[in-house]
Amino acid sequence: MRALMLDFQPRRRSGPLGWSLLAAGLALTLSCVLVQRHLSEQATQQQGHLQTAQRELTGDTGTKVSLTPAETREQAQNLAEMRKVSQQLRRPWERLFAMLEAMPRDDIALLTLTPDARKGQVRISAEARDLEAMLVFHRHLEASDELSDVSLLSHEIVANVPEHPVQFNLSASWEIGDANP
Repeated sequence: MRALMLDFQPRRRSGPLGWSLLAAGLALTLSCVLVQRHLSEQATQQQGHLQTAQRELTGDTGTKVSLTPAETREQAQNLAEMRKVSQQLRRPWERLFAMLEAMPRDDIALLTLTPDARKGQVRISAEARDLEAMLVFHRHLEASDELSDVSLLSHEIVANVPEHPVQFNLSASWEIGDANP
């Protein structure tokens, strides 16, 4: 008698279709790895270009230069001056000028307008035909939306001129309303 061969899990034979699918999968995996490496190198290169451009824009040469105490003080003073100028530029100039131009000035001549943006004040020097015209101008300034706390600092009747005009100085708080201080 012959011996019985019981094989409950028969061996599968690999055919050309199986081997070709395996080769195609390996080729696809290899190409994906190569593409990923290429993209990673490009991203690193672009990051380097970006950092170089940022250094050029900010003026950073990559080396830290220590400043002397005198240079540090000068830089701080320059920065404070730039902030002061910036603060004055952000004031609502148009509204102030429009308000002053819209006021009746038949009996008033504006001589100087001296703003102090840091204190939020403005100083007005003017000349009025008489004391009554000066007081009317003062009331108009107090009633305006742009100025508050209008105060008469000084006044002088010019005696050597036949009409006897009144020269005066006013100080007022310059309201900024919705402007950014």
